Amino acid sequence: MKIVAAVLALAGAASAFTAPSPVKQTTALQGTVFEDYPGNINLFGKQMDFDPFSLSTTYSPFVPFLREAELRNGRTAMLAVLGWITADFVRIPGEAYSFEAVPHVYQAHDALPQSMIQIFAWIAAFDIIFTAPAITALYKGEREPGDFGLDPLKRLTGKTAEETERVRNSELMNGRLAMFAIGGIATQSVLTGHDFPYI
Repeated sequence: MKIVAAVLALAGAASAFTAPSPVKQTTALQGTVFEDYPGNINLFGKQMDFDPFSLSTTYSPFVPFLREAELRNGRTAMLAVLGWITADFVRIPGEAYSFEAVPHVYQAHDALPQSMIQIFAWIAAFDIIFTAPAITALYKGEREPGDFGLDPLKRLTGKTAEETERVRNSELMNGRLAMFAIGGIATQSVLTGHDFPYI
């Protein structure tokens, strides 16, 4: 057993003396993910190619899925922020949902376990019915990331390319902000025990 351990240790140490594998260099002539997708701007509208972990190059086949996930999580976070703040002021009818039964929104998780199961079931149904086929269509090139064919407010109908990019950038920026905001709202609510404005 000692001999096997010694051989394995020496084999591992020998790899330290091998030449490193060549690193693929990118040049300015090659296209980047930032040229293919909207959203490479900062809060001031200036260009910002932010990819600190190089996910767009390391996992380039998954870039459409990563953008889809960013859009979906951003949309969910925007709805969550709106829902959390609304629930601080208004509740749906029913004794179980009243301010007396659930004084703070963050307590709903423990006070309403059946509701949490129902929420989980609806999310699972949505993922099975809509998300799985949408991701398949995304990889076949039949749809753009985040495009479910819904535009009830006609925000993209009849727009120029520049106006469409502005709307898409706006959605991305608002979604990114909302993802931070819902985390901050939940944290402040638990730490302070206060409702809106959570200080």
